Amino acid sequence: MNEGFTAYQGLGIETTHTQWTVSLYFKEHFEVFDDLVPYPKKLDIDAEQEEVAVEAILEGLAREIHAAVGVRMHRLGACEWEVKLWMASSGQANGAWRVVVTNVTGHTCAVHIYRELEHTSKQEVVYHSISVQGPLHHVPVNAHYQPLGSLDRKRLVARRSSTTYCYDFPLAFETVLEQIWASQFSERPAGLNDFGMVAWCMEMLTPEFPLGRTILVVANDVTFKLGSFGQREDAFFLAVTDLACNKKIPLIYLAANSGARIGTADEVKSCFKVGWSDEFSPDHGFQYVYLSPEDHARIGSSVIAHELKLENGETRWVIDVIVGKEDGLGVENLSGSGAIASAYSRAYKETFTLTYVTGRTVGIGAYLTRLGMRCIQRLDQPIILTGFSALNKLLGREVYSSHMQLGGPKIMATNGVVHLTVSDDLEGVSAILKWLSCIPSCVGGALPILSPSDSPERPVEYFPENSCDPRAAICGVFDGNGKWLGGIFDKDSFVETLEGWARTVVTGRAKLGGIPVGIVAVETQTVMQVIPADPGQLDSHERVVPQAGQVWFPDSATKTAQAIFDFNREELPLFILANWRGFSGGQRDLFEGILQAGAAIVENLRTYKQPVFVYIPMMGELRGGAWAVLDSKINSDHIEMYADRTAKGNVLEPEGMIEIKFRTKDLLECMGRLDQQLINLKAKLQEARSSAPYDRMVDSLQQQIQTREKQLLPVYTQIATKFAELHDSSLRMEDVIEAAGERLLHKSAMDMIKTWFLNSDIARGREDAWMDDEAFFAWKDDSGNYEAKLQELRVQKVLLRLTNIGESRVRFESSTARSCCPSKQGGAIQQRTIGRRTS
Repeated sequence: MNEGFTAYQGLGIETTHTQWTVSLYFKEHFEVFDDLVPYPKKLDIDAEQEEVAVEAILEGLAREIHAAVGVRMHRLGACEWEVKLWMASSGQANGAWRVVVTNVTGHTCAVHIYRELEHTSKQEVVYHSISVQGPLHHVPVNAHYQPLGSLDRKRLVARRSSTTYCYDFPLAFETVLEQIWASQFSERPAGLNDFGMVAWCMEMLTPEFPLGRTILVVANDVTFKLGSFGQREDAFFLAVTDLACNKKIPLIYLAANSGARIGTADEVKSCFKVGWSDEFSPDHGFQYVYLSPEDHARIGSSVIAHELKLENGETRWVIDVIVGKEDGLGVENLSGSGAIASAYSRAYKETFTLTYVTGRTVGIGAYLTRLGMRCIQRLDQPIILTGFSALNKLLGREVYSSHMQLGGPKIMATNGVVHLTVSDDLEGVSAILKWLSCIPSCVGGALPILSPSDSPERPVEYFPENSCDPRAAICGVFDGNGKWLGGIFDKDSFVETLEGWARTVVTGRAKLGGIPVGIVAVETQTVMQVIPADPGQLDSHERVVPQAGQVWFPDSATKTAQAIFDFNREELPLFILANWRGFSGGQRDLFEGILQAGAAIVENLRTYKQPVFVYIPMMGELRGGAWAVLDSKINSDHIEMYADRTAKGNVLEPEGMIEIKFRTKDLLECMGRLDQQLINLKAKLQEARSSAPYDRMVDSLQQQIQTREKQLLPVYTQIATKFAELHDSSLRMEDVIEAAGERLLHKSAMDMIKTWFLNSDIARGREDAWMDDEAFFAWKDDSGNYEAKLQELRVQKVLLRLTNIGESRVRFESSTARSCCPSKQGGAIQQRTIGRRTS
């Protein structure tokens, strides 16, 4: 910043923070020099930002002074004033500073802050702007002040006429408009709420929405009865939730509460008395609690009591029921809890909801956390239903030692309740805003799209050697040499959610070409599921269960279904990097709901309203039930399937397929057909049997054949496995790769496009032109180069369909004629065939 300039920088002592005491004395006007206005300020400044911070402080002080005396100065003819200060510091701010304030109308204020720095080439001290370049930038400090310019002289003439120069009125309009806007958004002083909940309607200007977006934020006030939910809090939360649903704008809930309010009638608590079984021996117990006649007369409306007269003539009012003079002491709070639970659940379906657990959240607060689905938890705050001390009393022994043991991140971040964890509230708000940056401003609005940091035309540089690392494929990775290998999506845009739960599936949000998208991917490595022990059960112990990669388990299938449901609510395009071998179908898996979770995946894809791209990545595979629940026919209007050339897919894996379709009998038949030695042995065996059926030669040949078959069995098992693998190739996934007309194989489509390009005027038949990307894209971007050929394909497609319809009709009529007089058995078979064809 100060290149080419020098200034006194103090003693060179390094410090992290500097405490400043700034005392600024301003001469109120030029004639009275002893009338000084002090402005003392004391604050801490980060040494690295010292210069910028001091500039901001001085500007604020100048504006405060202007607000106090600016109008009076203007009336006295002072339209511009300048203050010189000396800052003594061991950091950047050491040296002389100048503050110049211009006030052309008496109500407007332009402030410019300068340093006094020595220009090394000119050998003189000059004004030097810090952040915003002012009109005196690089002007020598000892230069003469310029005489009034033409504009200032006209201002002076207007002022002598007791008016404002006409060209200064736009500045007056600007100032008044700023004041009007400030009055419109004047905030109520903090801390005036008389119940335990506060809400804000925030207008935010964000990079994604520079013109502004609106969100609703509702928070518990933990300083009011520990943030508990009473009737007024419930009614307020319900109203805010309804407002968010009606306006279809995001609702953010900042949770820090103690659950439903537990109330007592304090007016009764302070004066009730006890009817002892023995007045002189309280340890013998009591019979009732009562009020004296005086107290009953005073607070009788707070209780339901009956009169009891003792033998000594004393009157007691025995309390039967405590009603209380205030509402919200009992089940009415639970009724309100039910109402807000219903409203927040509805809000999740009608708009965007997000809960940030910034403090301990108990009871109905914990339920709201789950009902809003999306949840961020601070690492030091629990989500619990009941306090640990109450549970200990219920169990009759000291089992739990803290709330964190019950509902800390080690529990809630691993069971699917919490999506993200943060260390402090600033990180929590940052996570909220990052999440909001991926969703529309309102339900049905446009997705927020920024200029991408990575070009969508760039190649994906990450290349898996063996198995595909899902996170590297998504967001890129550094290789062993420190070189960045870009992934499918924009660099640094991926935010993983639900990371600690069901770790065989990876879910989160990222951006592709600046467009926010949802992502579901597959972990290829074996992970360990840790099931904690419950201290409340003496026979409980921690279990560590290995979960294989590329397999859907009950928890990971549920996580997949939940993520798809969330992305649909957020109106995000969905990318599924499909690399599953299938579902885990053991007894425990079926008991824990693997079937229900798989069905939920199908249902959530069926109802998905945004584009869905199912991509089988490099070296990936998709088989069996895993393919069935992701197939494009589930929602053909929105789902498209793609596959890398190295991807594989089939009903079963090759090893499983040969157990059904290439059994030992088939292997032996294959040997007998292909192995020449076996062919010769079987020929000799046939000759021996025909000549001498019971000769020892027959037994010897049979033994040789069995020995040969046993010898060849391993290699033919490998051959059968290879044969089965050849069915897995992506080139035969006709439902995945689509071309014009009928569905074509990838190679056929590529050959067709290559022929079109090479025959074009750009390539002119040169084979090397196919390797020229610039030439190819120049040809591709002009649709006129191949529109006629596409039209020919469309005509061929229509003709082919008409031909198929005609052939189908002929076959149908022929089949119908044959079925007029069939035999009973044959007719039944033929009619079933016709039924299948017509359906």
